[in-house]
Amino acid sequence: MKLGYNTKAKDPTYYIQLGIRNGKKTTTKNIATIGKHSELLAITDDPLAYAKAQVAKYNEAMEEKNQVSMEVLLDFSEKVKSSEKVVSESTRKAVGYFYLAHLYRKLEIQQFFQEKTKDRKFTFSPELVNRFLTYARILDPDSKLGSLEKMNHFFEEPDFDYQHILRTMDLMAENYDDYIAYLFHASNKVVKRNTAVCYYDCTNYYCEAESADEDYTDPITGEVLTGLRQYGLAKDHKPNPLVEMGLFMDTNGIPISMCITPGNANEQTTVLPLEKELIRMFGDKKNKFIYCADAGLGSYHIRSYNAMGGRAFIVTQSIKKLSDKLKEAVFNDFEYKLLSDETPVSIEAMKQFDKADPKNLALYRDTAYKVIDADTLMDVGLSEEKVFANGKKRNVKSKAVLKQHVIITFSRKSFEYQRFIRNRQIERAKKILENLEPDEYKKGPNDVTRFIKKASDSKAQYEIDYEKIAEEEKYDGFYAIATNLNDEAKEILAINAQRYKIEECFRILKTDFISRPYFHRTRKRIIAHFMICYTALLIYRLLEVKLNRYDKNQHFTTRNIIETLQNMEVANIGDLYYSAQYTGSQVLNALEACFQLGLNRKYYLPKNLNAICRKKV
Repeated sequence: MKLGYNTKAKDPTYYIQLGIRNGKKTTTKNIATIGKHSELLAITDDPLAYAKAQVAKYNEAMEEKNQVSMEVLLDFSEKVKSSEKVVSESTRKAVGYFYLAHLYRKLEIQQFFQEKTKDRKFTFSPELVNRFLTYARILDPDSKLGSLEKMNHFFEEPDFDYQHILRTMDLMAENYDDYIAYLFHASNKVVKRNTAVCYYDCTNYYCEAESADEDYTDPITGEVLTGLRQYGLAKDHKPNPLVEMGLFMDTNGIPISMCITPGNANEQTTVLPLEKELIRMFGDKKNKFIYCADAGLGSYHIRSYNAMGGRAFIVTQSIKKLSDKLKEAVFNDFEYKLLSDETPVSIEAMKQFDKADPKNLALYRDTAYKVIDADTLMDVGLSEEKVFANGKKRNVKSKAVLKQHVIITFSRKSFEYQRFIRNRQIERAKKILENLEPDEYKKGPNDVTRFIKKASDSKAQYEIDYEKIAEEEKYDGFYAIATNLNDEAKEILAINAQRYKIEECFRILKTDFISRPYFHRTRKRIIAHFMICYTALLIYRLLEVKLNRYDKNQHFTTRNIIETLQNMEVANIGDLYYSAQYTGSQVLNALEACFQLGLNRKYYLPKNLNAICRKKV
């Protein structure tokens, strides 16, 4: 509070004034009248000094109570201020992103941009652009133009243009490797990174384009580069051109690094270049880790590379691709043990026990396993790409030898689930068979039509392929992983079980952050788009890890967290104060316990929110 009066008036009136800074706007409000100069002469010889003393007393009293006393008069006939804008805008401001801003500042990304722009002239802040595009990707994902149009919804109301967004994206793409490495090292200061196991997986994203990109020659290196947007096997089943993302993740589900490759690239070719960059990024102290991935990313070259330098591998293994000798070892009933206590167990007994009996509940939840040596790569059905003299490529069976073994598991739960799914598929196949037109029939390798075959006695007739069904049923309940580790099977299986977190990362990117479709055309802008998405994922995962560590007994879903942040809006009440337009919640309590920003209050002075924006970490 401060003293306000007309210095030019002969008989000024003294007021207690509230100074208000609302974003870039500064104003004052008279909240109490002390009196006229002439009136105060009746009680003091120095009215000005008396008025200043009253302001001081008022401030002292309010500081003790943490309150501001004010009288607000409302004129219900007053109309909203006229504007030239076509569409009326909400005056509510988002403040939930303050938690994201706290983590963003801890990552010290501003320092990175300062270093990359120190020798270049920018009339705007690329870091500011990246920062608010990151917040927008988490809280209200849209196209870059759409995000720009919503920037006034943030409490800080950042000011930049669309051209600034494009120039920032070009700058980011030019410094791709440095940016990703910087984020990793900076994030290690926020949450101690655990890279003992590095999980890898790939996905692809469709774009808004009607044709694939043509190859082009790099003007500097002369290297012929494949256009990013290419037709490939879309995991979203979209007919559009794709780009592919490879992602490394640590044991906490926090991303470590990523790569962006053409949509028609073989997933296996993306692993080693990114992993080598990972090793360089880690340095000498942390380059010994376990590589963990699914079978499609566990070729001979990948396994052999991760069998060197103190590294190891854990990859899922297709039982169907095993040699006949190893399959025989899988299906015989010898040497299986329960994972819980190493008790010998029969697979047939696992399939037949009465699960309704309470005595068998523990067994129903348990898993049987055995370990089989498989040093010959042909045993596990691995192949490698061979380039012939004519330039053609073909996958051939690998004949090399690699020290490894296969852990086979059997679960009654998985057994029943797979049977349930297949029975539903068989019923669908039967319905198709009833209305099947022979001339239009096309058999799919993975859908329900795989259970339909031509009848032996007629070319025009089809029937259910019960031999195919019986062959598939042999594998129900079984699961396998290959590894060169000699640790306990229980520990290895526990490591592999965490692979779901990387699938969760992709789900968040695609569903919550709406990273596809993307609308950019050039290589730089496409890469920069995913750099922004990656930054958003990193910050969100750091936030999630902090919340999980705060209370290990309570887990909030992605929707729980994001919706809470989205709903945290404040309303400007006559430029005097802000009123929270959100309720308390378990998520909010946890956020406050972790970050202590003071965003669980009902009312805020503008200076309070400004202080949170500027809060140093």
